[in-house]
Amino acid sequence: MPLVEHLRELRNRLAKAVLAIVVVSVVAAFYSEQLMQFLAEPVPKCDDLTNSDGGNCAIVSFNTLTSPFTTTIKVSLMAGLVVSSPVWLYQLWAFVAPGLHRHEKKYTYVFTAAAVPLFAGGALLSYVILPVSIKVLLSLTPGGSANILSLDEVLDFTIRMVLIFGLAFELPLLLVMLNMVGIVTGRRMLGWWRGVVMGVFVFGAVATPTTDPVGMLALSVPIIVLFFFAVGFSLMNDRRRARKESEGPSDDEASELDHTPEAVEPAEPVTGLPEQTSRDRVNGYDDVT
Repeated sequence: MPLVEHLRELRNRLAKAVLAIVVVSVVAAFYSEQLMQFLAEPVPKCDDLTNSDGGNCAIVSFNTLTSPFTTTIKVSLMAGLVVSSPVWLYQLWAFVAPGLHRHEKKYTYVFTAAAVPLFAGGALLSYVILPVSIKVLLSLTPGGSANILSLDEVLDFTIRMVLIFGLAFELPLLLVMLNMVGIVTGRRMLGWWRGVVMGVFVFGAVATPTTDPVGMLALSVPIIVLFFFAVGFSLMNDRRRARKESEGPSDDEASELDHTPEAVEPAEPVTGLPEQTSRDRVNGYDDVT
């Protein structure tokens, strides 16, 4: 299509995606209270401030006059993005897919089919360990002090943990995709295992805001297991690729062409032309020319 047609299609698909997000966000606004309670559920709540001595529990509150409104908008938009993701992801795919080759589409299907459950598994794991992480953080409160937490900060903390765990679980899938397109081999990835294990534990210690080893192990161990699974898959894929190359191209694949230039034989002398002298030249050209 011409450039103007591409821009018109992009505009239409963006409009559909934004409309889906807005509609779902408006519906989610009516259930914002239930959503906020769900996201703040990992916080151990106190009945009153006197029970919060020493950080065994906390009071969740709104600290400013506009906090209830801004928090409701934030939660509604987040729910709109998540729930309407099939719509706007389809619009993105429908815009990009016509420019992809058949094997590129196949890789995209595989990536999407694996990325969604991996991200969901990481997000679920983060929500499971959130109560432990929050209790550890609250336990650092000295005696005689009470914890009054802003609901907005609690929601930011919960969302940040979900995103960190969900995106971290995508790392092995990224390595598999790099192997499938031939950028990294399985043997090379296997040689990285010491650095990867060390780096994952360091990342787990930095990414999880708690000082206890529970959050670090909960994030690091599954990623390491998934990394070795990716290495095993890549090694098998390398063997399959080598076996396929040794068998030669299939009937529907073009064979590789040899573009090496052949040696050129010496030119044969031209005979039978009359002898030319300098006086036969006209303006620098002879009669034969």
